[in-house]
Amino acid sequence: MTPKQQRGEATVDRLLDAALRVYAESGEQGLTVSAVTKASGVSLGSLYHHFGSIDGLVLTLAHRWLGRLLGELVTALQAAPTTREAIDAVVRTYLAFIREHPDAARLVHSPMADRHSMESGQEQRDAQEARVSAFALWVQPRIDSGELAPLPLPLIESLVLGPVVAVARRRLSGIHDVDLDEAARILPERIWLSVGGEPT
Repeated sequence: MTPKQQRGEATVDRLLDAALRVYAESGEQGLTVSAVTKASGVSLGSLYHHFGSIDGLVLTLAHRWLGRLLGELVTALQAAPTTREAIDAVVRTYLAFIREHPDAARLVHSPMADRHSMESGQEQRDAQEARVSAFALWVQPRIDSGELAPLPLPLIESLVLGPVVAVARRRLSGIHDVDLDEAARILPERIWLSVGGEPT
């Protein structure tokens, strides 16, 4: 990597880090070009050069953190010794991410990210193809062996992640009527009842 490329990457990181700080302090309404350039010390021209717009910057930031979350989930999935323990690991990893990175998690689960997902869901999925494929590669042999129910992959994904995402959204919206430790204890068994199969 050339020195110019290194400087470019450092500038990108400064802008993304500053955008997350601004979002944490001021929410979606506070994510303006002027707020991010002021917080980062990076020029307006550099922001537009690297991201095209404030929306481009925010979407890149959301994709970066979504990629990190998916990467942690795939790692947890693949490290678990059994299929049943893998479901437990995915739930615990997801909830740990919410606890450890609340600002980034709030952005990933925000209405702004939802709007983009509805508008370009396939594009987002394609951007995370390696991690999505890793999940599919883990699931299919376990369907074939009977360890997971013979359901379409998107339904298994929804049954595993849907309840966890719902808890995460409640927590991140400021509703604290669900304890994350309690959710980590209860959800894996309930999810397993919906996706577990009969090993052959």
